[in-house]
Amino acid sequence: MELGGRMLWALLSGPGRRGGTRGWAFSSWQPHLPLAGLLNAKELVRHWTAVFEKRGIPEAQASSEYIVAHVLGAKTFQSLRPELWTQPLTPWQLQCIQELSSRRLQRMPVQYILGEWDFQGLSLKMAPPVFIPRPETESRVIAVDKGEAAICLTEENAQRLRLLDRIRIVPLDVTLEGSWAHLLPWGPVDLVVSNPPYIFHQDMEQLAPEIRSYEDPLALDGGEEGMDIIIHILALARWLLKDSGSIFLEVDPRHPELVGNWLQSQPDLSLDLVAMRRDFCGRPRFLHIQRSGPQRGCPADAWPGPQPARVPG
Repeated sequence: MELGGRMLWALLSGPGRRGGTRGWAFSSWQPHLPLAGLLNAKELVRHWTAVFEKRGIPEAQASSEYIVAHVLGAKTFQSLRPELWTQPLTPWQLQCIQELSSRRLQRMPVQYILGEWDFQGLSLKMAPPVFIPRPETESRVIAVDKGEAAICLTEENAQRLRLLDRIRIVPLDVTLEGSWAHLLPWGPVDLVVSNPPYIFHQDMEQLAPEIRSYEDPLALDGGEEGMDIIIHILALARWLLKDSGSIFLEVDPRHPELVGNWLQSQPDLSLDLVAMRRDFCGRPRFLHIQRSGPQRGCPADAWPGPQPARVPG
């Protein structure tokens, strides 16, 4: 092991580097490959963890573990067979790890790099700019979406998981006049679950590079106060929800008060904010809104357009 350690130190230090502590990987975005057979999985994880930390990449160790495990044919590094941890890697494996790690250095999310992600026991195919399922906010609901990429990927995932006979996938932009008519055949419904665009417009530039550079901005930007699409969804409720039906929304932590004030200014909707739930990080992120009156019919030539999106206060 001492000899192996010296060889690794020599590789990481490189000729002519005084002290050798920075290593060849920190000298460029595309570090050259070491000789095949000299590095194993554990050493590669340590190496790329150090590279990611040096570059300020979030979750450096987890990122390197997922990438190395993926190249070696496993979901997680911990699920690798123990003998693979110390087995020398092939030139092809080293090159794959370098290429995938270079994408992480560009702040591409690991889920997009790997092309798939396990969530709630399901293995989902992932590709930008479609939203990444995150455990602190997501539920087991596939929502209506207007994005073509999201619709196509939802259909593909549903087919792979043999769920096509259990879900309805409706391409829909709720802000377009008359688009509500596409939902009427499925109503009245017991509940609506939505993860709408809710980021305040002025906050878009503050999002992490993994989100800002790869996820669809139209699925994130909710307008000046993040309420534009939320208001359209609430306005549709009078035609879609059954009596005592519910809407469950994922929102920004500032929205419980804003949504509550807006609902109070719209008594004709007969909607009440009845509960707020926190995510795994303790932030108020989920709203339960319930209908308190009977479901109303919708004239064929009417559009349930919302009031102006400016929120009182």
